[in-house]
Amino acid sequence: MRQPGALLASGRDSEIFDYGPGLVLRRSRSRRSMEKETAIMRYVTERGYPAPRVEELSADGSELVMERIVGPTMLVDLQKRPWTYGRHAATLASLHRRLHELPAPTWLHAFPGGGASLVHLDLHPLNVILAPAGPVLIDWTNAARGSEAADVALTWILMATAEIPGPRWRTGLVGIMRTLFVRSFLRHFDRANIQAALPAVVEWKSRDRNIRPTEVAAMRRLLAAEEAREKP
Repeated sequence: MRQPGALLASGRDSEIFDYGPGLVLRRSRSRRSMEKETAIMRYVTERGYPAPRVEELSADGSELVMERIVGPTMLVDLQKRPWTYGRHAATLASLHRRLHELPAPTWLHAFPGGGASLVHLDLHPLNVILAPAGPVLIDWTNAARGSEAADVALTWILMATAEIPGPRWRTGLVGIMRTLFVRSFLRHFDRANIQAALPAVVEWKSRDRNIRPTEVAAMRRLLAAEEAREKP
């Protein structure tokens, strides 16, 4: 691999560099292998699912060259144009359904609760890029074999309980829009099935070291509220 160009983005897990026309290089901060992510991205793109095209993986797996997807994230577009929440919620639901129609490769690890579908386990507006040719799903780190309901339930709790930074007036306004978006998203699914998956999903996500204690508490409140709704 040649030397990459300018740093384009930096996250908790990796850094993204320019790698020439139409390409970027993703470098793992911890030098972990991205072999599994590379394999699953190739798997879904070969089957027509919108994910970045993989070009090359370094020998140790810590550097991945892939297609550069240009466009805002769905989250950024929602923040700029909140009135589009219904359309974006439908797009997010469609990305879930299209992914879950694909059988999961047997070499993927199993998510708690069983299931044979391919699940992303991080399919939310921050990981959807609105490219000119259509939405593209990125960050396949958590991809697994599981149930459609668990994947949707995880998106639900991530969107509904993530902390909103900023002053109180802003958190209140964003909170209202977020509630509308989540409700619109859930209307595309059988809510009872998604609710049934919530306990296992909340338990699994609560063990994530990257989740703040306040967010864990919010997840548990959401679960308790949903369980109370189901009682006669």
